[in-house]
Amino acid sequence: MKTRGRPRAGMPAIPAMAPAGPSFGGENSGRLAAPGAMRASAVWPGRPRSRRIRRVLGAVIALAVLGAIGSAGLLLALPGVGDAPGLARGLARAHGAAYPGPALPPRVAASLVATEDHRFYSEPGIDPVAVGRLMLGSLDGGPDQGGSTLYQQLARMLYLPGRSGMLAKAEQALLGIKMDLSYPKAQILQMYADVAYFGHGYYGLAAASCGYFARPLAELSWGQAAMLAGLVQAPSADDPLAHFANARARQTHVLIRLIATGKLTASQAAHAYQLPFHLARGRAARCTDLPRQPRQDDPR
Repeated sequence: MKTRGRPRAGMPAIPAMAPAGPSFGGENSGRLAAPGAMRASAVWPGRPRSRRIRRVLGAVIALAVLGAIGSAGLLLALPGVGDAPGLARGLARAHGAAYPGPALPPRVAASLVATEDHRFYSEPGIDPVAVGRLMLGSLDGGPDQGGSTLYQQLARMLYLPGRSGMLAKAEQALLGIKMDLSYPKAQILQMYADVAYFGHGYYGLAAASCGYFARPLAELSWGQAAMLAGLVQAPSADDPLAHFANARARQTHVLIRLIATGKLTASQAAHAYQLPFHLARGRAARCTDLPRQPRQDDPR
């Protein structure tokens, strides 16, 4: 799963909206004040930096060649993915979730893609940019920068549960490529949404929507959709019924990602953040029996 910054409390207020809350835009949006910031040359001056870059590039090229050879063999050795829908059905039923679940409304799909895999609709099952960043981080001794696409996350849930390490990551990537060649994007996203865990015992987005908000997916506001999408990364730690501040921070992150991907404007995101989202807080939810509620935020 991709590792990302997790905004927490202490964010600046939204002008003219409310006395507290995160900032979603403005003329200084996206800029970080860095008085006295160090130049790169102060860290790796002159030739040492040049040697470092050459070492990294040489290692990357060598790994790419070896990786291509190894990947071809591993790709042939891995099983096919024609059984993915059947595995998804079995996993969902094992957790008491409906399969297939209801079709994902545009705002729910957009929220999930924006925060988990924003190149989903253009990538071939893996994200080359994220993979390159992961390799460079590993060679440089830096922290794991993530790189798992929705395909890879789904492959882990269906084919490699409980597996970890570099070999497992390689298998996830190759299975992701196979899944991209075998299924349309919409089906991959639907399978993912139907089997992923969203905290508080809820498997699948439909169950999470009913459990947290007592309403079906089609009735979620942008703010509610963003909160659910934000739970995938750490569903227990960000459970809004148990850790409300964490969930609110993740919701903010997803709304910011929706701005970055062009799905919402800054003002629409700020409006979505301010609207009440009516947590169910333990109320029994029969979503099919709920009356349709008019939505107050309707950007599509």
